[in-house]
Amino acid sequence: MAKDYVLFLHGVNVRESEENEKTKNYTYANSLFKLITEIVQQKSPTRNCIKVPLYWGNVNRAALNELLVSLQGSSKWNQLWFQDFRKSQLLQFVGDAGLYISRLIGSMAADQLKEQAFKGLEEYEPEDRLHLVTHSWGTVILFDILFASRWDNQGIPGYSSVKAIRDRLYGIGENPTQGIRLASIQTMGSPIALFSLITISGRNANDESTFDISPGLENLLKNLVQGDKKLPWLNFIHPGDPIAWSLEKVINKLITGSERYVQVEDILTRGSGFWELIAQTPPIRQTFLALANGGSAHGSYWHNRELAQRIATNILTV
Repeated sequence: MAKDYVLFLHGVNVRESEENEKTKNYTYANSLFKLITEIVQQKSPTRNCIKVPLYWGNVNRAALNELLVSLQGSSKWNQLWFQDFRKSQLLQFVGDAGLYISRLIGSMAADQLKEQAFKGLEEYEPEDRLHLVTHSWGTVILFDILFASRWDNQGIPGYSSVKAIRDRLYGIGENPTQGIRLASIQTMGSPIALFSLITISGRNANDESTFDISPGLENLLKNLVQGDKKLPWLNFIHPGDPIAWSLEKVINKLITGSERYVQVEDILTRGSGFWELIAQTPPIRQTFLALANGGSAHGSYWHNRELAQRIATNILTV
């Protein structure tokens, strides 16, 4: 019977313990995967779901720590407001994003993710299915590795790892008719909609945006989707998550003729803790005060049962 591989990729500010990193036992997705499999097993006891958690949180730790030491060494550091937010939220997000875009850190992440993906998918069969569940900046990283042309130069670091990853996915790579088939996409708290702006910058000699994911993603969908059946794409958004963006009306900017290939649905989620009760009230939710709940909202997807229910339904219906 065909197996369902559920591949997770986390976003910013996710760090495993040193022991987990040493043993390569990545647990950040355990709670969500458990919820998903419980629901799947209730409906289809013979269905076999396999967790493939990819992890890149340790790749740029040294660079971020070095930067933080320098920042805290300023004579004015102690006079700055919201220092904890600067260290735990802002620096992590901007730092993770900025460092990944750099060629060195990006290639290190690609090398590590390739090793993990190959291990997680080493026993896949041609009839098996792949379900992507990505969070925050993890969506950008995965789509960049799979589709961006900035990795096409054979002489750059990370080229071989990116090529190997692409060759494992049906619809792209040198042999697009080989590899595991993508069955569904789930994005959580994702800024991927903002990538519709990237086509205006970073162009190469062929007048193509080197960070643009659109051509590669469109080619995948053309090769993957047959007949009237569209690829399901669930985009989960917590209303209080400042990183999450709607995708339903933006997807056509990323993919020409997207309505022929993919069915995108924006889904609002809840459940970010006590402060949500305060932040969601009409006078407050449109003010900066609501941002106090932003971090909790951004991390709430990993424990949301209703979200797990929708992902499980996708797995069961493809």
